[in-house]
Amino acid sequence: MYGLCAQKAPKHRFRFKCKLYSMDATVISLCLSLFPWATFRKSKNGVKMNTVLDHDGHIPVFADISKAKNHESRMAQSLFLPKGSIVTFDRGYINYAWFRLLGEKSIFFVTRLKHNAVYKLIERRPVNRKTGVTSDHILEVTSRGNPLRLRRVGYRDAETGNRYEFLTNHFRLSARTIADIYKERWRIEIFFREIKQNLRIKCFVGNTENAVLIQIYTVLTVSLLLAYQKFMSNIGMSVQQIF
Repeated sequence: MYGLCAQKAPKHRFRFKCKLYSMDATVISLCLSLFPWATFRKSKNGVKMNTVLDHDGHIPVFADISKAKNHESRMAQSLFLPKGSIVTFDRGYINYAWFRLLGEKSIFFVTRLKHNAVYKLIERRPVNRKTGVTSDHILEVTSRGNPLRLRRVGYRDAETGNRYEFLTNHFRLSARTIADIYKERWRIEIFFREIKQNLRIKCFVGNTENAVLIQIYTVLTVSLLLAYQKFMSNIGMSVQQIF
C-alpha cells in the first residue's frame, strides 16, 4: 500500500528534492489483566509502535511494534533509508556511533542537541538573525575515541520566544532550512493522534500478542487506503474527513 501511495503522493514543501522522513515512537497502552504478555510499568502494560513517516504525502513507510519498554534507538540503528535522504527525530535517538554510520551511507539527519552534550567548537558561521537563526557552528564530538564533525544551529521562534539548538550532519542547507526541517517533525505526532482517535487503535478485539499486532497493522493499512483515496480524488479534504 505504501508503494501505491508513494506514486501518487504530493511532494514535501521544501525546495530540496531528496526524500524527507521523520521518525518517532508512540506507546499504545494495554490493560494489565487482559494483556499480561505486554509488560511495561507497574500500573499499565503496552506496546511501542516505532514509525517512519514519509513527508511526501505524510504517510507511514515503516512500522515496527515491540514491547513498550524497548528503547526506540534499537529499531533506528537497523533501519534502511535511501542514500541522500534526510531523517529528523528527537533527542531520544541520539547516538554518535550511529550518526557516523549514517554519514558513511550518505544519509542526513536533523535532531535536537542535548543540554549536557560535550563538544569542541571548530568554526562560527555568519548568520542572518532576521530569519530567527541565532548561531551556526561546526562542532567536533568524540565517539569511541574517534572525532566526528557535526553542525549546530541555534534558532529563536519569533512567535513563542523559545530558543532551540539543532544538530545535523548536513553542512550545505541554510540554517533556517535546518530549523524548518525539525519543525516538520511534528507531522508524525499529528499522524499518531489521528490514527489513535479516528481508527480505534485504543480498543482491541483480541487479547493475544498476534491479535494486537494484526489490529495495529490493519490500522496502518487503512490509513494508507484513506491517503490513497485522498491522492486519487484530488480533493481538499483531510484523511480524517474522508474517514
